[in-house]
Amino acid sequence: MVTIPDMAQATTIYLSLGSNVGDRAAQIARAVELLAAAGLRVARQSALYATEPVDFSPQSWFLNCVLEAETELMPRQLLRALQEVERSLGRRRMVRRGPRTMDIDLLLYGTSVVHAADLEVPHPRMHLRRFVLAPLVEIAPTLMHPVLGRTAAELLAGLEDASVVRREEGSSA
Repeated sequence: MVTIPDMAQATTIYLSLGSNVGDRAAQIARAVELLAAAGLRVARQSALYATEPVDFSPQSWFLNCVLEAETELMPRQLLRALQEVERSLGRRRMVRRGPRTMDIDLLLYGTSVVHAADLEVPHPRMHLRRFVLAPLVEIAPTLMHPVLGRTAAELLAGLEDASVVRREEGSSA
């Protein structure tokens, strides 16, 4: 099922970026540059957050951030562009949820809801992850989840995830 509003104009999207291999901050900065080159217009970027790994713990901590951007790409086109940026930064899918130079998740695509084999929007686990919600709340606390009907701040406040997420010193939005 796909519900997408009229695409006569750009759509506001939210992306989560994370890296735990190599120079993590440089990887994220380069990803932002490559996303802009792919046609995304970044409006806001959260600070960088050091986050402990979840789901697969024997690995290094991540740096994560969230971007608000605008795009004229349709959801699957956008997914392909995000995957290309990951590949260009050396992403190799060797171990599920394992170490990676770059991970880019599409959190929200306007108010669209997409349920397809290769893409789910809103991201199916965004409301369960502190490393997504903390930086999202920094830049868009009143952003409404189109399925759950709760703001990003409400989702963070009710979160059961106790993983460590801390804003990096000297990191600003």
